[in-house]
Amino acid sequence: MPSKKLKEFLDQNKVKYVTIKHSLAYTSQEIAASAHIRGKDLAKTVVVKVDGKMVLCVLPASYKIDFEKLKELLKADNVRLANEMEFKDKFPECEVGAMPPFGNLYGLDVYSAESLADDEEIAFNAGTHTELIQMSYKDYIKLVNPKLMKFSFQTKL
Repeated sequence: MPSKKLKEFLDQNKVKYVTIKHSLAYTSQEIAASAHIRGKDLAKTVVVKVDGKMVLCVLPASYKIDFEKLKELLKADNVRLANEMEFKDKFPECEVGAMPPFGNLYGLDVYSAESLADDEEIAFNAGTHTELIQMSYKDYIKLVNPKLMKFSFQTKL
């Protein structure tokens, strides 16, 4: 079952969404394959520390963060991947590493890769390693209001 906090938030905002169950998977590419979704159509949530402050970066599963570019865009001194010990308590009802891209529910700023706007729908972890939520990208933008940026690049498969 999706994170209770997330499900209640989507229901309260009368957003249409679909829950997709898949076999246990941990990496975004494994999840995409398990759920029969193209890697570029699955959004992954990455916790990043920007000058000591945690933020969420949301990008296609087949992309990687360009940390130097993100640092430049945010005019930051230090940008790095957060480790699980630093963020696991921030998402109490979620399995570690399966947090949804809704930083607004957890008091975190959200930076979204502009490339996600190429799709009408967005699919993402629903708080577990066995479920995704798929919804309209426009609804996601309306509910989360992420800062859209070009901070990632597509990886070669």
